[in-house]
Amino acid sequence: MPDNNKNWAFALHGGAGAVAGRDYAETERHLRELGAACQQQLQDDAAALDVVAYAVTKLESCGLYVAGRGSAPNSAGYVELDASIMDGRSREAGAVAALRDFVSPVGVARGIMEKTPHVMLAGAGALTFAREHGFAEVTDPANYYRLPVGVTREDVDDIAHGTVGAVALDTSGGLAAATSTGGTFGKLEGRIGDTPLVGPGTWADDNIAISCTGIGEHIIRSGGASSIAFRYKSGVPMENAVQEMLDEIARLGGDAGVIAVSRDGSIVMPYNSEGMKRACATSHSDLVVATFA
Repeated sequence: MPDNNKNWAFALHGGAGAVAGRDYAETERHLRELGAACQQQLQDDAAALDVVAYAVTKLESCGLYVAGRGSAPNSAGYVELDASIMDGRSREAGAVAALRDFVSPVGVARGIMEKTPHVMLAGAGALTFAREHGFAEVTDPANYYRLPVGVTREDVDDIAHGTVGAVALDTSGGLAAATSTGGTFGKLEGRIGDTPLVGPGTWADDNIAISCTGIGEHIIRSGGASSIAFRYKSGVPMENAVQEMLDEIARLGGDAGVIAVSRDGSIVMPYNSEGMKRACATSHSDLVVATFA
């Protein structure tokens, strides 16, 4: 059992949209290993912002999920990457959209948060910023990107989707969230979903931290993560606040999943797709890893 003398919690997701009948054992093993590392960091009093940045960087670089290395080309034949990160205590946030060929989009997003007065950079400006600040580039795109676990060649032509994300509460009471994606497979050039949008895709404040996954257009139109946070702040229980947003997405014809952690260490991880790759642990509960219910 984890050390229960310090109150901490975290949750990870490797994307909603898992397809029943496909084998996700590899992603579950990875989530278990990554979850154990996040546990140790939080037990050692790491800041929530550092933990979510670390977790999402690992999720991006492994190629197992629809983010970072597991991203697919857009309709113009090249990969565009989106990510965002937010510190709940300071409300500082950074985001990058339509970034080409960098190893860690969430790292670039954090750089934007820490090194500029802006929240988001996109396209050519994001590329220039990332190069000027020495972020690692993908030097051989043709051999770097790979199909993530559970995705087939047929899915690439069928607007498959996926995202990665992390939320955390640290022992000082700080909350943070981060999200990253390669976007929907087959997306139009320049398409931007909810992931790099602070509010719809990622949110953290003094009360709650949230990362969304699913069909970005529907998440944006439903209000996304910040709509959950505002409901929660108004007194709606966290589980109900999340479910109300998911119900609205379903009403609009989409599917999605959410991971959220509150300042008291409670975690919810609901979804309305067939499955969602996910993991969580708290100072009072062991690590749980699952893809389907």
